Amino acid sequence: MSPEIVKVALKARSYDIVVGEGAIAGAGVHLSALLRRPFAAIVTDDAVNALHGERLRGALAAAGVRNETISLPPGEATKSFAMLEQLTESLLGLGVERGDLIIALGGGVIGDLTGFAAAILRRGCRFAQVPTTLLAQVDSAVGGKTAINSRHGKNLIGAFHQPSIVLADIGALDTLPARQLRAGYAEIVKYGALGDAPFFAWLETNGAAILRGDRSLRRTAVVRSCTAKARIVESDERDDGVRALLNLGHTFGHALETLCGFSDRLLHGEAVAAGMGLAFDFSAAEGLCSPDDAARLKAHLRASGLPAGLADIEGAKSYTPSALVAAMMQDKKVEQGDLTLILARRIGEAFVARAASAGKVERFLAAQPR
Repeated sequence: MSPEIVKVALKARSYDIVVGEGAIAGAGVHLSALLRRPFAAIVTDDAVNALHGERLRGALAAAGVRNETISLPPGEATKSFAMLEQLTESLLGLGVERGDLIIALGGGVIGDLTGFAAAILRRGCRFAQVPTTLLAQVDSAVGGKTAINSRHGKNLIGAFHQPSIVLADIGALDTLPARQLRAGYAEIVKYGALGDAPFFAWLETNGAAILRGDRSLRRTAVVRSCTAKARIVESDERDDGVRALLNLGHTFGHALETLCGFSDRLLHGEAVAAGMGLAFDFSAAEGLCSPDDAARLKAHLRASGLPAGLADIEGAKSYTPSALVAAMMQDKKVEQGDLTLILARRIGEAFVARAASAGKVERFLAAQPR
């Protein structure tokens, strides 16, 4: 079956998202067309390299493209200043030129780190995203947000830098552990919850089969998610307005990740799922959203094996409301010392709530079951 193409129309920075089975094996054709010389640097992590590295290197070699691989440790801790320095020095050591293409092969961590390195290397190199996780395919690989973490919070140091192409290989998802698949599925649910009620209903019917491995349904979900994100990014590339809606669940979720020390105790998608549950519950508590919609969202998250609130997160009893709010205050959307939250009027209709009261949020969190 031919791949499906989702276009991200950003004038000179426009690019294609190629979704289909075998996208890695066919990468040589897509990527060689973007090269100014027959060379590319691949950045990956040790786990992904073992699974998919040879296939990508072989595809490039078959297209006459010489390539070198830099493999880093897996995990969220890799999104750090130390690893950014190691990566940029390694790329310079390989002789990467400003006109070369750097290929990010992996999940969101590798994509974010590589994209940021490409943004600053020689004041800007091109890069390609070859996402191998569900979360990266439907979210982090698309849109040009690149970043590393700080001890103060998630993704606080970074740049906007659009990829030249995104190659989403649906077959690569077969190698993911079930927990990683569920974490990525949370970002798919997000698109339905924030702006597409019929898609959310479709997920209620098909989510279990997506998680079990139905490639056709996975492909549909990835294409629909990427299309939704592409349209939002096109209208607000630099996150000045409507693009903030894509952060549904993220303000609460990033705070939870911070308190977990960016560890495997809580994966990013799991944090987003819990954050969405909290955002809908807070919306209901403020009279903005029906409690039935909040309950429906949380029921689907839990049926999919995802957390939907503090009670579903191991160790959350130790997270005080004040500590959570303090972590939320490091969110990139904070303006003049006030929180900006993404809240909901109903499933399929989220909105940006500016100047949200930190005191109200803290009282809400204090009342949450743990």
